[in-house]
Amino acid sequence: MTQTTARLKRNGMDFEVLVDLDDALKFRKGQSDYLIVDGDRVFSNIKRGDVAAKNDLEIAFKTTDPNEIGKIIVKSGEVLIDQDHRDEDRERKVKQVVDFLSKNAVDPQTGNPLTPDRIKSAIEQAHVAIKNTPIDSQINEIMNRLSTVIPIKIETKRIKITIPAIQTGKAYGLVTQYKEKENWLNDGSLEVVVSIPAGITLDFYDKLNSVTHGSALTEELK
Repeated sequence: MTQTTARLKRNGMDFEVLVDLDDALKFRKGQSDYLIVDGDRVFSNIKRGDVAAKNDLEIAFKTTDPNEIGKIIVKSGEVLIDQDHRDEDRERKVKQVVDFLSKNAVDPQTGNPLTPDRIKSAIEQAHVAIKNTPIDSQINEIMNRLSTVIPIKIETKRIKITIPAIQTGKAYGLVTQYKEKENWLNDGSLEVVVSIPAGITLDFYDKLNSVTHGSALTEELK
C-alpha cells in the first residue's frame, strides 16, 4: 500500500486528501468504484497539517463527507504518483504510440514500414513528450518531433464530410483534430475535408456515424 496526495483547487481554495495510490489510479481510470480517504479528513494544506473548514467544504463540494469529496478530488484534480508509476505510465503510452505508428507510418524515402524498435528508439532520441490523451489526437505533434531524427510519414486518407446543421455541435470536436479545411454552408451545415491516418479510418467512420446518427455524407478524395 502506497499512500499519496490528491489535490484540487476549487472556488479559489486548495483541497487535499491522502489516499492509496493504486486505489486512486483505478478510481480515476474508471476501473473501480472503491476509494477511501485516509484519516477521514480533507486538508487545505497537508504538509502543514491544515484541515479544511467544514464551511469551505460545503461551499466547494455541497457536502462535508471526506470520502465523497475525495472521489471528486481524485477524479477532477491531480494525483501525485511516484517514479515507479511514472515510468510504468510512460512505458504504456510509448507502447501505444509505437503500436499506432508501426501500423500507420512509413519511411517516405523507401515507402517501407518502420519497425517498432526503430520507432521506439526515435521516441527516446527525440525526447517525445506523450500526453495523457488519445494518441490520434496528438499524433501530429508527435510526428513533428520524430521527423527531427528519422524520415517518417503517416499514410493518410482524405475525406470530404458534409454534416447536417443539427449534428455539427456534436461532430465538430471529432473532425476538427483531422481538419484540413472547413466551409460553413448557408443552411448551417458543415463541409469539411479531413486527413485521417489510414489505420484508423474504420474507427473514425464508426465514431462519425455514432455522433451524427448516420446522417453525415462522406466522400474519399484522391
